[in-house]
Amino acid sequence: MNFPFLTLIIFIPLVGAIIIALIPRNREREIKWFSVIVSLFPLVLSIVVWVLFKVGGGMQFVDEALWIPTLDVYYRVGVDGISVPMVFLTTLLTTLSLFYSAYTIKVRVKEFFALFLLLEMGMIGVFLALDLVLFYFFWEIGLVPMFLLIGIWGQPKDRPQYSAIKFFLYTLVGSVAMLLAFIGIYLTSGTWNILEIPLVGPLADNPALAVAAFWAIFLAFAIKVPMWPFHTWLPDAHTAAPTAGSVILAGVLLKLGGYGFIRILLPFFPVLFKQFAPFIGIIALISMIYGALVSMAQWDLKRLIAYSSVSHMGFFTLGLVAASATLNTAEPVLNSRAIALDGAVLQMFNHGIITGGLFFLVGVIYERTHTCDLKAFGGLSAKLPVYYGVMLMTALASLGLPGLAGFISEFMVFRGAFAIMPTYAIIGVIAIVLGAAYILWKIIQYIFLGEFSKEKWSAIFDPEHWHFSLDMARFEIVTMVPLLFFMLLVGIYPAPILNVINAASTALLSGLL
Repeated sequence: MNFPFLTLIIFIPLVGAIIIALIPRNREREIKWFSVIVSLFPLVLSIVVWVLFKVGGGMQFVDEALWIPTLDVYYRVGVDGISVPMVFLTTLLTTLSLFYSAYTIKVRVKEFFALFLLLEMGMIGVFLALDLVLFYFFWEIGLVPMFLLIGIWGQPKDRPQYSAIKFFLYTLVGSVAMLLAFIGIYLTSGTWNILEIPLVGPLADNPALAVAAFWAIFLAFAIKVPMWPFHTWLPDAHTAAPTAGSVILAGVLLKLGGYGFIRILLPFFPVLFKQFAPFIGIIALISMIYGALVSMAQWDLKRLIAYSSVSHMGFFTLGLVAASATLNTAEPVLNSRAIALDGAVLQMFNHGIITGGLFFLVGVIYERTHTCDLKAFGGLSAKLPVYYGVMLMTALASLGLPGLAGFISEFMVFRGAFAIMPTYAIIGVIAIVLGAAYILWKIIQYIFLGEFSKEKWSAIFDPEHWHFSLDMARFEIVTMVPLLFFMLLVGIYPAPILNVINAASTALLSGLL
């Protein structure tokens, strides 16, 4: 029997949340640091799994047991080259978020940290589940903790309850549609096993139901990504959420939708995905360009980064569409398809690292100024040099500067797309130019360049609300260092992660031919 690495990664956070529920409420310091320590175990185990993972070995570390005999539902989990980086990303951002929150969360500490660990369990479970019912179970578990994190610990001036309800309803609508599709797939295939269903060809004898199931599942994942026009919940949720909530929302929760496209929708319905690829590609282009244009129009830093996520996840969708658009074509196009899919998966990882870092940095400035209004800033490069340096590197990674992580994934997406659907790729380049524009103009110029005006600040804030003699605190630097490391590492030497991803994506695409 294999050592249950994956089961431990999933359920250690649950055990930690239960223990926190038993700790007296007045022992806040113990609760905070116990949560951080608990989160380190899944992080270490995810690193061990990555190190022990055999590239090209298919699904590994599989744990399987009959869960609900009456429904033929199994507890079945495993990892391949697509899920390994996602699990590591989840455990890393969770640990950093809890560490950051240990210094910043002052209200209802016990509930916050218990809910955060419960949320981690749900996210990891989605990336590891190999049974449709188990996948849906973990998908829904993460909904309630994030709803409460936004509604209770959100910024009062940003309507946190409204934003939380909007997030909940959007996601729930997609989830219900997905569940109905899953039931239909089971009734025709006779199995809930995610790896076996593609071999059966679900709903192949009923094209109308197949199309309905395709779009039902598409809706759930498109809302989560989020694609235009299903994105409108995201800016409100980000603006209202506490810093750690925004980090996890952008860094991991959006990736659940992208992962679902790769793990479920594309393998289950390859012919339909190819058929609808031109339409989905148009949605990807609109998301890329629209998200960038709306980012340029924002004066709230959090909303700007939120809309940038719509744009950057559009790059993921473009890579996915390019990989699926020629499913019946053999070599040499298979190479370009694999490159496009590799770039899409890497884009998810890079976006999590980079945008997670950006939201941490928004939290840094918000803690000092109590505002995200870009018009209120200016000249902070001289006052906060360390913060300026960290933000500059993170922002440049976001715009895709060569040598940093964002460039590699975007380059691979466009390399694959140019070979398969060149018109889409040429139009999509507009989003890269717009991305550089809003990052350099809105973030770098308005926050850091120009002259610092003490008079302007005194007119806006009480003196106790701003203290620019304090640059980034030690805990804030410690939080950002791992993210900066991966931005640089993936930008300079992406081979370790790309080798893992490429073996899985090539096997996936080859199986669809």
